[in-house]
Amino acid sequence: MMIRNLIEEMGGQKNRWSSVLYLILCLLLMPGMSQGQDVGVRIKDLARIEGVRNNQLTGYGLVMGLDGTGDRSGTGFTIQSLANVLEGMGITISKDDMSVRNVAAVMVTATLPPFFREGGELDVTISSIGDASSLMGGILLQTPLLAADGLVYAVAQGAVTLGGYGAGAPSGSQVLSNHLTVGRIPNGAIVEKTVPVILSSGDSLKILLHRPDFSTARRLVEAINSSLGDANGDLANAEDAGTVISRIPSGQSAVHFVAELENLRVIPGVSARVVINERTGTIVAGAGVTLQPVAISQGNLNIEVRNQPYVSQPGAFSGGETTVVSESDISVGNEISAFTVLGGAATLGELARALNAMGLSSRDVISIFQALKAAGALQAELVVL
Repeated sequence: MMIRNLIEEMGGQKNRWSSVLYLILCLLLMPGMSQGQDVGVRIKDLARIEGVRNNQLTGYGLVMGLDGTGDRSGTGFTIQSLANVLEGMGITISKDDMSVRNVAAVMVTATLPPFFREGGELDVTISSIGDASSLMGGILLQTPLLAADGLVYAVAQGAVTLGGYGAGAPSGSQVLSNHLTVGRIPNGAIVEKTVPVILSSGDSLKILLHRPDFSTARRLVEAINSSLGDANGDLANAEDAGTVISRIPSGQSAVHFVAELENLRVIPGVSARVVINERTGTIVAGAGVTLQPVAISQGNLNIEVRNQPYVSQPGAFSGGETTVVSESDISVGNEISAFTVLGGAATLGELARALNAMGLSSRDVISIFQALKAAGALQAELVVL
């Protein structure tokens, strides 16, 4: 009923920002109305097991077969790399005799997920590091991919896909679609070495929250102990706001226990937070945001410039010409602003309705949020991007 009334109230407002305020209000009201039906979030989506993590891989390689869009002759490292490749194949040629217009030096990056074994395939991203204008149609030569320890864990090779195109004319005009110096090779890398993963330490494992929070950690401990506990007492205890240590029940394997644990549901603790992006005029508010008693007044200064053309007619027999000139008129007006008073413990939804009634723009709303935080009336963390 509250949302329907708000829609009717906002129906007469011809302000683009009213839809954003309505969205904020809906997001705030819906959690409050559905608390009785909240079944929580899976632990799998809130946390991870210590040791189970991705690893970044990086390599340096060459993309061949470009149609004259590769690095220029002055790119020394591309010429040297090409000479090294040919020398490794038993071909010796002077660097002065090489042209690299069809070759581009690139960096190759990939992410190695946990538990990947030898022979697994990874997607790789190719990025030009020289002055090549396009990687379209190129083939990546075999490129070793190294981790932070300097060891090779995968090897990449294959045809580069860009998802775009480019066309140019001799006059210098160009038509481009998407970015032509970065591409991908789906399943372009083969895993050659497995990263060892230690799932548990003895008979226990550590659960690491993605967003550390004391309330979430306590609820996670309670969920594990109430659902998976055994005759030997509680399984889990919180080490800090981001770490929960759980004992593996006797007679169960670590894999079986984690499979049961990650499907338990917990209601996470949510911080009251308002995120503002002033460049795009975006405001995202979380649940639990409240306001202390506060009065809001927002003045609007309007500056209007008018250019009015008129005809300048010379006098009779003066020898002048009839011309069209422009006369400028500048007016400045300061509208009388409304003074809105909000009572104690007002919600952000009530503030949204008040700001909508005042007919404010997105920039005005952002300024008001910043002023509310500075005045100590906004009971939430204000994050400005």
